[in-house]
Amino acid sequence: METDQPLPTAKTYQKINMKLETLPPMPETRHARRWRKPAAVLVVLALAGGGWTVMHARSQPAAAPAPAQADAKAAAKPTVFELAGGDVAAIEEHALSVSLPLSGSLAPLSQATIKAKVSGQVASTTLQEGQAVSAGQVLVQLDPGDLRARVTQQQAALDDAQAKLSLAIKNANNNQALLKQNYISQNAYDSTQNSVEVARAAVKSAEAMVEIARIALGDTVIRAPIAGIVSKRLVQAGEKVAPDMAVYTIVNLSQLTLEAQVPASEIPRIKVGQDVQFKVDGYQQRDFHGKVARINPTTEAGSRAMLVYIAVANEDGALRGGMFAKGSIVTDRSRTAPIVPTAALRTEQGRQVVYQVQNGKIVAQPVQLGLRNDDEGYAEVTSGLDKGAYVIISRLDSIKPGNLVKLPATVAANKSAMLAEKDGSHVDH
Repeated sequence: METDQPLPTAKTYQKINMKLETLPPMPETRHARRWRKPAAVLVVLALAGGGWTVMHARSQPAAAPAPAQADAKAAAKPTVFELAGGDVAAIEEHALSVSLPLSGSLAPLSQATIKAKVSGQVASTTLQEGQAVSAGQVLVQLDPGDLRARVTQQQAALDDAQAKLSLAIKNANNNQALLKQNYISQNAYDSTQNSVEVARAAVKSAEAMVEIARIALGDTVIRAPIAGIVSKRLVQAGEKVAPDMAVYTIVNLSQLTLEAQVPASEIPRIKVGQDVQFKVDGYQQRDFHGKVARINPTTEAGSRAMLVYIAVANEDGALRGGMFAKGSIVTDRSRTAPIVPTAALRTEQGRQVVYQVQNGKIVAQPVQLGLRNDDEGYAEVTSGLDKGAYVIISRLDSIKPGNLVKLPATVAANKSAMLAEKDGSHVDH
């Protein structure tokens, strides 16, 4: 405490001491003489101590406020929590999809194993494995000698049958005239007419044999039924082939089929026309696409899974038959909408909420969710959040709704840039 009265100085203390020394002597007793000097010393020390205390109090700064006052001031100033970059996330807007993983092997949609239709010796082969072939191109030429002779033989048989038919017809005409003059009986005429029918049948049979011989002769030239690439050449020139013996295998790689096994429990999610995305070994940086074309109606023995057939276009021929593919089927897809990380979702009072940062303050914002993809960690927001909002994705026990927070510098800069771009687009518009 301060006082308005002047403080005692050193001269004051000297005067007090002189007065004490000039006081008239009192009758002393033996006991009084013994205590007079110690008492005087105590009085002087007391006065000196009081003066020093007052002088020291004036020279010291004002005392610090009491702890209770400090706590009151600290309580009056709000606490601002500074967030880290990994504590918050911006709400983005795009379509969300749900996928089902799958794997399987690729097989050509069109492939053919060409077989010989007639027996004969291979005169020549034109293509080798890996070479492209067009539909109708000659693959194998068999020696046609035997079959050409057979055609000649069957043609001769046809000529003979036609000659017999001509004779039978002439006899039938003559007998008809004799029948009118009653020179022959009706039975004789009928027998002649039957001979004509038999001759006609023989001609038809001979014509068929000639056609068969000509077809067999044509089959000595083996052609490709489809366009594609030669996968296997199974015969060499000089070898003998028999009917139904394989000579070439051709595959068409323009369209492939991915055969993937899907658990029977997941089949209700699969629909014809759904998109498929997959990768194959050797093309790790490339994504291939296809669509579900067919679903096998029965399960595979021992696996309780069903085969799903996926049509894959292969215009550039990068894919090959037998390659192993691994990917996923998109079983559901949302519209373009805001999506929120599932890490930001909280359940409070039976409803889904997120902790949103609004004007530097935490707000418990209720949200309505649509499609959800737990594998990717996102959910579609149908209402409650807009693109560009910031939400808390970390479980920070110290942060509650109503707390003041400060966004990280990088996040704040991105937010400012986004708002500036948004305002600029509004101005341009």
